[in-house]
Amino acid sequence: MIFPFKHDEKGIKKLTFAGLIVTLGIVYGDIGTSPLYVLKAIVGSTNQLSKDFILGALSCIIWTLTLQTTIKYVVITLRADNKGEGGIFSLFALIRKLSPKAYIFAIIGGSTLLADGVITPAITVVSAIEGLQIINQNIPVVLISLSIIALLFFFQQFGTKTIGIAFGPVMFVWFTVLGVLGLSQISGNLYIFSAFNPVYAIKLLVLHPHGFLLLGAVFLCTTGAEALYSDLGHCGIKNIRISWIYVKITLILNYLGQGAWVINHLSKLKNDVNPFFEVMPSWFLVSGIIIATLAAVIASQALISGSYTLISEAISLNFWPKLRIKHPTTIKGQMFIPTINTMLLILCAIVVLYFQKSSHMEAAYGLAITITMLMTTFLLSIFLYNKGVKLYMLIPFITLYLSIELSFLVANLFKFVHGGWMTLLIGSLLFFIMYVCYNGRKIRNKYLRFLHLKDFIQLFTDLKEDKSLPHYATNLIYLIKADNAEECEDTVLYSIFNKRPKRADLYWLIHLDWVDEPYSMNYKITHIIPDTLIRIDLKLGFKIIPRINLYFREIVNDLVKNNEIDIISRHQSLRKHKKIGDFQFVLVDLVQNYDFDFKPFQQFIVDFYMYLKKIALPETKAFGLDASMVDVEKVPISILTDQKNRLNRVY
Repeated sequence: MIFPFKHDEKGIKKLTFAGLIVTLGIVYGDIGTSPLYVLKAIVGSTNQLSKDFILGALSCIIWTLTLQTTIKYVVITLRADNKGEGGIFSLFALIRKLSPKAYIFAIIGGSTLLADGVITPAITVVSAIEGLQIINQNIPVVLISLSIIALLFFFQQFGTKTIGIAFGPVMFVWFTVLGVLGLSQISGNLYIFSAFNPVYAIKLLVLHPHGFLLLGAVFLCTTGAEALYSDLGHCGIKNIRISWIYVKITLILNYLGQGAWVINHLSKLKNDVNPFFEVMPSWFLVSGIIIATLAAVIASQALISGSYTLISEAISLNFWPKLRIKHPTTIKGQMFIPTINTMLLILCAIVVLYFQKSSHMEAAYGLAITITMLMTTFLLSIFLYNKGVKLYMLIPFITLYLSIELSFLVANLFKFVHGGWMTLLIGSLLFFIMYVCYNGRKIRNKYLRFLHLKDFIQLFTDLKEDKSLPHYATNLIYLIKADNAEECEDTVLYSIFNKRPKRADLYWLIHLDWVDEPYSMNYKITHIIPDTLIRIDLKLGFKIIPRINLYFREIVNDLVKNNEIDIISRHQSLRKHKKIGDFQFVLVDLVQNYDFDFKPFQQFIVDFYMYLKKIALPETKAFGLDASMVDVEKVPISILTDQKNRLNRVY
């Protein structure tokens, strides 16, 4: 029988006004702060500014937001939900059984998305603080930015339950300010609406000498689109779609307003001018900078929280070493990963110290997320194909978005030497870790042999009754990898019968199965040998933290209530007092004995995988086990292989 755990499933949020406000605070921080630097990057990209150039750039922005963000993500990608959850790893979980090799797209996209999580806090906070230089050129932007970023990461350990309530209203104010500022410049300059005509974009890309390279700056307007999909489970598809209407209107109004201001001041523009702050009236400047800084902090918070979620999913999917995950609040899904927090803080500080100015960071920004979007397109195409979408519909979709995203990628690659190398370097390091974790585990597990338990039934019974052996435990529990309920890996059987024969009254085999449904919590019981050998199949969603000790206790209580097992100690002195028997976990760690070598590349992967395991969280803590109840046994891989070259006896 399969029993569900006593926990509520994660449901999709209903469409409510409160839900719309919360969505503004969770989803749109990144894309919502893009007006801080997009027009600044475009204006600074050329010395040949003209009215047609600005109209063409604005047209590129409008149609990028329409084709990339609205159609691809809001209309199409949000429909690829995994029981209400979204994100690149959730998308991979939907297709991994049918297309297991697609893992390479998932880890490339995941690693570049994490790299984007490094650059976003840096560029958004620095861009906001730079507005103070309009008031005083001597403002220490780097010092103030580093202080804000340091405080932001410091407070992660306490969660955002209290201040998170304000995120939605603050972002509502922010988007309203964006719209109002844009309208203030558009009035009297209605010609700016001609930017909706895609002809201006086409002319700019085709006729302007550096028009194609401009796409690198234009792409910055849609860098937060991936967050719409990643936060699907927090907000729900309806709240995201409806709130996007308001967000898109205010973003476009602000871009048009900045464009109108630039056109009106073409003759006296400075090289480092930021149109976003220039459109603000002087009396509103300080307030505007404060609101922009708050929006930047919220955007950074969203990326940091998203990074925690991404890493927790990566751990469950075997893409990342096991790490300690804390839950600072009672809000479901909110977590804190100290190691990742420290890593992101150090990398953000390095980015700020190295680049100093937001204009220097623009080159580093966008390149990594372009790759993430490409990987999402590949995975989404596989998903749609497996869902039965006809080729005559699928091929135009793939062609359109590969053309768009490859164009953005090529344009961004021209910024490689100007800073794009940094995010690619960070993304490559993260990719390497994910690749090693996934393949290192697969290489080791390839040498596992699974044996039929029916061949050991009598041996289990005899071992249990053998009084000549010391009593090892009343309940002896192993975590196993065998998917088939009738099998068990020989390393576990070797530990029970050979390495040190372990006499117990009840043997438990726990198989942890990470299922595609993100919040699934079910278990199945198989009584292989009544009152002697029991198998538990734990079916957990990839967003669930594996607290094996807690879940096992819950399962045992259920079995006792159903009179399926007797957990009273078998020792007579304790049994007559109805004392519960002891429980002992044994974790089998497969190690290389170096009686043989893998192929060179495999050996490199395995060696690095073993190194990552040493610095990662021990499995005892990773599985939520009580260390006082756990024995760890190392079993060599070499016992699982046949020796090809044997010694010959000479007479």
